[in-house]
Amino acid sequence: MKPRPIRLAVRAVLVHRGRLLLVNAYPAAAGSALWCAPGGGVEAHADLPANLAREVAEETGLAVEVQAPCLVNEFHDPAQHFHQVEIFFRCRLRAGVLDPGWQDPEGVVTRRRWVTRDEMAGLHLRPKSLAAVAWFDPDAPAYDPLETIVR
Repeated sequence: MKPRPIRLAVRAVLVHRGRLLLVNAYPAAAGSALWCAPGGGVEAHADLPANLAREVAEETGLAVEVQAPCLVNEFHDPAQHFHQVEIFFRCRLRAGVLDPGWQDPEGVVTRRRWVTRDEMAGLHLRPKSLAAVAWFDPDAPAYDPLETIVR
């Protein structure tokens, strides 16, 4: 199998009223309990903040103001020749509420939720450093090194 180009993605670190916004990482049919920050693949010819605002709106129905980058994460699946680099940005909620009836046009995100830091401890999520980054821990990394993809 021929190696694919590295995929660039953007993700939102959106803490509102002491809770972080998370979405499921895989479609419901995949059967994964993995949670992650909302976001997705970058489309060419639009800047990273515009891509992220679009992705958050598609996946959650929320409007956000994209602020400064706060983390770079990367993972790969050597068997599938897949490698993704994600840039996480702090975001601020501009408008909207989570609506259980909201549908992601791509059908990937089927669950979304606000979680406290304590609730994150019981979740299967990536990257592992997300809580430290979201809550400004002094030892939070700026780079989360390459790891093999998890489901």
